[in-house]
Amino acid sequence: MIRLGALTLPTRRSFTSCLVNSAGHNKWSKIKQRKGANDAQKGVVFGKAARDIVMAVRNGGGTDPTKNLQLAAVLKRAKELDVPKENIEKALAKASQGKDQNGEAFVYEALAFNSVGLIIECATDNNNRTIHSLREILNDYGARAAPVKFMFQRVGYVTAHRIAQSAADTSQAEANELVELALSNGAIDFDNTTDSTESTPSFWFTCEPAQLQALASSVLEQFRETWDIGVREVRYIPLQDPPQDISDIRDDLKTLIEELEMNEDVLEVWSTVPHDT
Repeated sequence: MIRLGALTLPTRRSFTSCLVNSAGHNKWSKIKQRKGANDAQKGVVFGKAARDIVMAVRNGGGTDPTKNLQLAAVLKRAKELDVPKENIEKALAKASQGKDQNGEAFVYEALAFNSVGLIIECATDNNNRTIHSLREILNDYGARAAPVKFMFQRVGYVTAHRIAQSAADTSQAEANELVELALSNGAIDFDNTTDSTESTPSFWFTCEPAQLQALASSVLEQFRETWDIGVREVRYIPLQDPPQDISDIRDDLKTLIEELEMNEDVLEVWSTVPHDT
């Protein structure tokens, strides 16, 4: 149990507890943190944001973020990363008119450094071009295409955060009610991610990918006034703990993933080695 002031919140540890939050490499925030002052890199971030908006409309069902939670999460992240309003509006207009020139989404699997599995999610209008670009990057690091999906579990992932203004009013019963609601709407695992430095409680939940919409919607419907959905997405979670010592490959692995993220067709990179290991 984790104690928050006078409040003890429920927690359940599992094999995903140390991996689920760190094994994915989000293309927007990391590019901005790393290259934020450069206009060219800002363009990459804005382009990827627009593509994510189009994909969210296509996959989530419509341009109304109150009904399409995937789109709501993408729009929230875009605003946090200062994507211009006009860029967002253009992407929404493009998606609503069916003018999606980004083609199809696909997953590219690779093995790096003989032991690190990489899942590279892409969206492109030219598969051959994208695959050629990925191979060039991978070849520079001695990595290669290889079946690695068996190293991962594909799950739906949702985070819920208590709204700060009402955090002091959080009760043990309410926290339990949130968890029970999630478990009854498809959640198969959860953890309390509140630590001693935080004043607002938070949880993550995992579910089958097909249950993602139902899980997020149930939390929002029941707790709209007091809890906020932070992340709602499908993730690839490593099934095994990473090696104890990766000091000999850590820097090269980080650089490889950064180069993959900078490719305009790459949506997400997942690794069997968490980036903070």
